[in-house]
Amino acid sequence: MTRIHGARVPALVPTDGPVHVLLVGEAPGPRGADKSGVPFFGDAAGLHLYRVLERMGAVVLPETTRTLPWDGAQFALAGLRPTAFGVALGNAFDRCPTDDGVRFRAPTRTELEGDENVTRLAHELTQLCARGLQGVVTMGRVATKTLDGVLTRFPMPTLARGAVPHPSAQGLLSMAPERGKGARMLDLQETWMAQCEAQIVQAGFVRVTLPEQT
Repeated sequence: MTRIHGARVPALVPTDGPVHVLLVGEAPGPRGADKSGVPFFGDAAGLHLYRVLERMGAVVLPETTRTLPWDGAQFALAGLRPTAFGVALGNAFDRCPTDDGVRFRAPTRTELEGDENVTRLAHELTQLCARGLQGVVTMGRVATKTLDGVLTRFPMPTLARGAVPHPSAQGLLSMAPERGKGARMLDLQETWMAQCEAQIVQAGFVRVTLPEQT
């Protein structure tokens, strides 16, 4: 049985240049970011996000990710890591939540709203503001509520705010009428990707010129 590492997964931040938008999810997933050490990288719900960012010119994915399964452990074994440009990716809670090292659970309110986590998020925002942060886009209700709490305690009124549903299957179905009855998952994924791209642009993203891939 695969164990959950539960180690901190730091935000993915561009090596240099401006950071226009921060995208915030709920927590690292057990098969993705918990193993890869990179937010959303290998998480099932993260695939749609990376596709959006790639077509916007905000992320470059290693070519090998197109042939390997979308799996954090395999990405880590192959030494793969995405490169971000103009955006940063993080989570409301920066560790994969678990009680026994095996079963994944949702982060608790205490974990999300405790001083340690709120201070961490406020510090990340402050650091990114120094690099030109214009806005934040949250994905899902947990991330949105957590960031609302952080910005209540540490106001940053110049930041634009955007939100989209969580890109998990449950989050995608929440966008459809009648709780997704009769909806095609591929259609919902495309709708979510379009909404996410629009929110990122509205939050202040400016396309940058990417380096040539070798």
